[in-house]
Amino acid sequence: MSRLRFLTAREVFESFPGLADDIRSAATADAPTAFVRNLAAGDTPEDALTFCAYALARREAVWWGCQCVRAVAEIRPGEEDPSLLAAEAWVREPDDEHRIAALTLGNESDRRGPTPWLALGAGWSGGNISLLGGASVPSKPDMTPKAVRTAILVALARVGAKERAPRLNFCVEGGLRLMQHEAQGA
Repeated sequence: MSRLRFLTAREVFESFPGLADDIRSAATADAPTAFVRNLAAGDTPEDALTFCAYALARREAVWWGCQCVRAVAEIRPGEEDPSLLAAEAWVREPDDEHRIAALTLGNESDRRGPTPWLALGAGWSGGNISLLGGASVPSKPDMTPKAVRTAILVALARVGAKERAPRLNFCVEGGLRLMQHEAQGA
């Protein structure tokens, strides 16, 4: 895993200008982990998930999203779908072959569920995102975080009201652990 890329929440907002459209809170000079904790304790704790998706490196964000969706949707071994498996395969081996396989599955799957968004997050992580021969469409830096955020929010939208808060908190805590792990340079 890489070092945490940002020292302040403001740096994340500066690197991803579209983040201001996805989060209601303004950027601060707080450390990213402190900012996440404040968001999680606020009126819109989903913003903490969004911020984590942007603050984490793409590979870590997709891995975190896979873990969140597995937990939130209670996906058990043997019940996996191809999009989830493709995203996880890319995390284990982030080469172009796995990225394109994930991109293909994400594009061909029903995007009303959470797992195609994870595959798209992996597929949009870099390189050419066009599946058409000859056309070259570069990925944009915010595409992976937006896809990971969408995957987690879609999964959360499918759970009952009583289960939503603890599962959301599980995801936030997982994102914080990854951010702290990156900050330690592990």
